[in-house]
Amino acid sequence: MKIYLNDQLVDSSEARVSVFDHGLLYGDGIFEGIRLYDGCVFKLEEHLERLEYSAKAIMLDMPWTREEISNAVCETCRANNLEDGYIRLVVTRGVGSLGLSIKNCDQPQLIIIADNIQLYPAEYYEQGLSIITVPTRRCNPAALPPSVKSLNYLNNILAKIEAQHLGYHEAIMLNDQGYVAECTGDNVFIIHKGELITPASSSGALKGITRGTVLEIADHLNISCQEKNMTRYDVWVADEVFLTGTAAEIVPIVEVDARKIGDGKPGVITAQFLEAFRGKVSLDGRKL
Repeated sequence: MKIYLNDQLVDSSEARVSVFDHGLLYGDGIFEGIRLYDGCVFKLEEHLERLEYSAKAIMLDMPWTREEISNAVCETCRANNLEDGYIRLVVTRGVGSLGLSIKNCDQPQLIIIADNIQLYPAEYYEQGLSIITVPTRRCNPAALPPSVKSLNYLNNILAKIEAQHLGYHEAIMLNDQGYVAECTGDNVFIIHKGELITPASSSGALKGITRGTVLEIADHLNISCQEKNMTRYDVWVADEVFLTGTAAEIVPIVEVDARKIGDGKPGVITAQFLEAFRGKVSLDGRKL
């Protein structure tokens, strides 16, 4: 496998970063997870825009233009002979001294990994997924804006550990006010009386690219949508629930906290969203 590392492709065995890189020492960096469908990098411009916003938010000055990074992404996919897969685009603060100061970190590191992806099993889409709410709360947006897709995912990892220890693949995280924020790796949507509802970024939700695509699809399907505070009760009594994410795409949820959602089967409206999404993936992005 070839890895793009600081302006050149290297074998994966040769792809190394310094132990003094602040991305390793402090989680000081940003990333994007991007999908490749049928030789098309899905929503690449949107991903690179979010990367730039994340960099600006944490005062990380990237020396590459958007076009240079875009070309590097495509070059990495071609070097690995990929037509379908997953791209992990990482920018770290770079090598610095021990300590929190960024003054000595003068050269950010660009890393691009393009590989096959382990998708959710087909039965998750056909039969739906059961999830729970876990005790670990989402970080307060005032402490760390959820729109910054940073390398420090410990908050989500702790919630994921709790879910897996109880035998669940995914879990809902609440914010410090008790409202639904997101899942450990996915955004959450409910459908209630024909209306689509999802937590706002101010509740602790990442502005996911797939989430944004679902909002576009809702407009196309003439389905009313709101971003607002959502309680566990709202989820329990929803007619349909689904999760969205780069790897997940759109996954129907049939049970939350032992409460059956709807009739306990993937919903009709959720199926419409999934069908519409899969129709967009090879049309809305950059060809290699």
